[in-house]
Amino acid sequence: MDKQCLISLEGISLSFRERAVLNDVTLRVNEHDFMAITGPNGGGKTTLLRTILGLIKPQKGCVRLFQQGSPVAHLKFGYLPQKNLIDSEFPITVKEVIASGMKRKWLRPFTHDDAQRLADTIALMQLSDVQNRPIGYLSGGQLQRALLGRAIISNPEVLVLDEPLSYIDKHFEQHLYAIMQSLAQKATIILVSHEMSVISGMANRHIIVADGSVHECEAHHHFCQSECK
Repeated sequence: MDKQCLISLEGISLSFRERAVLNDVTLRVNEHDFMAITGPNGGGKTTLLRTILGLIKPQKGCVRLFQQGSPVAHLKFGYLPQKNLIDSEFPITVKEVIASGMKRKWLRPFTHDDAQRLADTIALMQLSDVQNRPIGYLSGGQLQRALLGRAIISNPEVLVLDEPLSYIDKHFEQHLYAIMQSLAQKATIILVSHEMSVISGMANRHIIVADGSVHECEAHHHFCQSECK
């Protein structure tokens, strides 16, 4: 049975300073896809993710969202940005960062279930011992784990991860793979990474972004190694 479409990019073009970052890109993301995206630095991977999220408006084309086959205005996204997009000097604790990902109306009181979910997510990210520490005092790997916790705490329909392995130590890397395998059972995952050896085996779709163009690679195991050099 064909999977239902969640996100449809139709003829997307976007330029910065007269340089085409995305050029007439058409791409469909389906329900329960695990989409692995790679390509050279500056090839447009992060711009593609931010366009999907609605953080950047394309100059041409459109992004359409669907739920059970019907157009919708919003989907429940979780987003892990690149660490360099985060102001680590902002006065906020690890616990507050992760809690900020909870999709709830701010006027609603923080419930026991909310508190339990927050504690469980902090523990899953192995951050219980630093949960009250300001993010400016964290290592790069700890901050990355806090941002991942924020992305997953609300059980998003679509999880968008931009270089999730950056700064992560080898011990937590194995734990992260297990987390992603679990999340893939209930969410659609769109993941950008240069380190695809394990991820390529988990993903069901492989996308190459280079020089403003996007194309899908059919080679499941080798992930078009020659294309990515």
